[in-house]
Amino acid sequence: MTRAHSISCSTAYRRTRDERTWKNRMYNLDANWRPQIPQLVQAYLQWKYGAPSPQSTEPCEETGTSGAECYDFDIDIVDIYTKKKTVHIKRGADQTTAEALVLHGYLGTVPISPSLAISLDTLELFRCIRLFKASFSTEAFTKLLCYMYFIPYRRYYRTAIADAFDIYLTILRDVNRNMMAELGRDSPDWRAVNACPACAYKLDDEVPAVFDRILCMDGNNSLKRLAPAAGRSSGDPRTFDSDYFLPRSYVAEFANEVKARQQQKKPDLMDDVHDTGSDSDDPPAPGESTAEGDPTDGALENITPCASHWKAASADANKRMWGVFEETGIFACCCRHGIILWLTDMVRSGELAKYPLAIVAKIQSAIGGKNMIGYDIGCTFQKTVQSSRLGPEFASSGSRFCVNAFHGYSHAYTCQVHFHPNSIAGVGTEDLETLERVFGDSNELAPVTRYASPYRRHVLIDLFFHQRDAEKYANLGLMLYNNYAQALDIIEEKAPMIDETLKTLGITMENLREYTLEERNYFSALQDEDPKNVHLVAYVEALQDLRKTSDELHDVSRRFYDNAASAGKTGTTLTFMEPVRGPTDYAADLSATRKLETRRRYLRERVAQLTAEVNVMEVRLDIEQRWQPGDSNYREIVQYIAERRYHRALGRLQRLVILRLFELHKLNLSRTGYKARTYIAKSLQTRCKAIRNAVNAYNEAARALEPPRETLDWSKASHYAFLEEFALLRDTKNDIRDKPWAKPIVRETMRIVQRVERAREELVNVTREIRRLHTSIRDEELLFSAVLEDLSNRKDPLHGAMQDYVRHRRGASARNMAYIQRLYALEGFTGTPSSGYRAGAPLPALVRPSQLQTLVNEEMSAVTQEEHATVDAIDDDEMGGEVYAIMEYLADITM
Repeated sequence: MTRAHSISCSTAYRRTRDERTWKNRMYNLDANWRPQIPQLVQAYLQWKYGAPSPQSTEPCEETGTSGAECYDFDIDIVDIYTKKKTVHIKRGADQTTAEALVLHGYLGTVPISPSLAISLDTLELFRCIRLFKASFSTEAFTKLLCYMYFIPYRRYYRTAIADAFDIYLTILRDVNRNMMAELGRDSPDWRAVNACPACAYKLDDEVPAVFDRILCMDGNNSLKRLAPAAGRSSGDPRTFDSDYFLPRSYVAEFANEVKARQQQKKPDLMDDVHDTGSDSDDPPAPGESTAEGDPTDGALENITPCASHWKAASADANKRMWGVFEETGIFACCCRHGIILWLTDMVRSGELAKYPLAIVAKIQSAIGGKNMIGYDIGCTFQKTVQSSRLGPEFASSGSRFCVNAFHGYSHAYTCQVHFHPNSIAGVGTEDLETLERVFGDSNELAPVTRYASPYRRHVLIDLFFHQRDAEKYANLGLMLYNNYAQALDIIEEKAPMIDETLKTLGITMENLREYTLEERNYFSALQDEDPKNVHLVAYVEALQDLRKTSDELHDVSRRFYDNAASAGKTGTTLTFMEPVRGPTDYAADLSATRKLETRRRYLRERVAQLTAEVNVMEVRLDIEQRWQPGDSNYREIVQYIAERRYHRALGRLQRLVILRLFELHKLNLSRTGYKARTYIAKSLQTRCKAIRNAVNAYNEAARALEPPRETLDWSKASHYAFLEEFALLRDTKNDIRDKPWAKPIVRETMRIVQRVERAREELVNVTREIRRLHTSIRDEELLFSAVLEDLSNRKDPLHGAMQDYVRHRRGASARNMAYIQRLYALEGFTGTPSSGYRAGAPLPALVRPSQLQTLVNEEMSAVTQEEHATVDAIDDDEMGGEVYAIMEYLADITM
């Protein structure tokens, strides 16, 4: 072989380097898949519900087909059920490779010329596992497949399965979209507005509700996603459209609605339990802030203690997240029954005001009406909404905010009397902590979204919440049944106590209502300290510092001059000191003398400085003669300082007690459920050194009052019968101790009456909602029968998919009907035990016999077996029992 021929051969086989990026690969992959999706959807329906394709394993030569007309091919496959490695695919002249594969039950990993295909049954298994185990990753499933095939784990299989799974979910979403169009449920926001029949399915003859809907919203940072490295973008350019997520462009419309509040520097007087400092390590820039504000920054008044605590709780987490994560979590809104309405991503930020504002705007435009919205900082955020462009429409609708029941106990009592759900008529026994349970479920999804691409993160979140909402619908009847039974128990247990107590106290229900109103008005009228008092406090404290420093200077000067030599008429007289035992150290004595002189010089300068400050204050405050300790004004301010210190010590003690309860709850110590109050009290006693120190500080401040207040011991601080005592202790002038509503027995009675009133409201709410659910099930069954019949007559391939959807929905509805019938049979049920007619809808036709009634009978038997199988009734929500136990405990120590 010649040298030229050798070079020519080597050049012919040279491989050029692939310069395409991963982003180019994903873009091309999506561009090639997208045009084929409609054909793949039809092929999927044909494979799953139509006539099966011929499964020939013979090549074209053996079947007599010429090579020019043969489009068959062999391909490597992965099938967890058959464990085959290759399969022969028959392909028509008018079919693409991807379409032919789907008709045979496989999906290629790439759209053009695939070398590997995954069986649709295998992908369906993966989808089902992920529905019920959200943290199950693609890598784990790939390892399972490799194990079943007796081969080591291979990473390229993970990529192939992930790509195929994306397309498989796309096909299923298109099928579902077509089914919703047949059912008339494809309009924008249909799912969010109508997914919960207990909220949305209003009837003609129902008792009007105080609030059209009771909703919850809150943010959560578990579903974060790491940001790309500096200067790089995501390698997956695909976008995912979901009816759960609000578009970022929509949320961005509210970005400049609220500016970050500039904190004014306070006088350096003493530590304040409500002074949380700045949220940032960097000092604020001068002038107006250009940063986006959080939900508390839109209030026009000064920042409240509730907002201060909320800012402090979120500041540290935000500092850790910013710059590390692209999406720092989600902000969600759901109804009181736990069905999600909308989500929005929190992008490189904490819980900014634009996220809840966007949710409120969507509620007003899509749902409307008078709504109650629970939010952990709802007391302050309501003012933010009122000061925004949403304010006029929000006010005209009659909607309002409240705080969640559990979080509400950490708010100031002046806030609780207005915004705690126990204090609001029409809310019933709803705790509005629904999203805490939602986030408890979605936390399982966090491991697989942390490193996902933006597209796949949205796909997984959408898949998770669709399944969760389906489960919530299936347990809607159980939730309403439990709420009704719980309300009956509260009334049965508490109502007789009220009558006996009223008779003993010699008062009436009207008196209790007057006491409640008087208490609310009293705490509403409480204000912060007068700014004039702040300046006078600073003046008196400066006088005290001046007097203390002057006394110390006098003492230091006396000791310094006592050791100096005296000068008489005959000259300087030297004084010889008494001899000391042991060796003497001249250097140490010299050092002590120099330190004494240095201290004297410093105190002299300090006295001059304080004197100048006092002179300036006296000029500014128009004080002609310097106050002396014996003056009445001086004594009054000193007493005010003592009361101020007392208030702050009391506020710190109150805050630490409640924060410790939150910490114990987060540690899941409340899950024990057994003697929850005793357990929490013991935990507080043994572990809360900070609270012990706060009790000591409170006792010191209480003894400094004139006259001294009663001190507290640890057992009392950890076993309060009502947290209102904190509020009562704040009154150092004893103005309210003699009022009827301040007496413990009266306050306990007021709390019980409030609890019973909310329970009676819950009976009314559930009676309304259970009938809505019953009616929607009946009407939906009519709709399903009509649509299935129409699809069957048209021989539409969608008929099989619709049948599967209806079977799942009928199973859930049958379970709901089982609990509806049980609720109707309760001894205390006072509603109408039948379905009604939807407002504004035509009268339904007669319900024909269907599979639903058979399923209802089966579910009735299953429900009975479930009750016999357990001793205690278990709420649908896993956290229901422990949350209720904590709520009861907090109700005893608060309101």
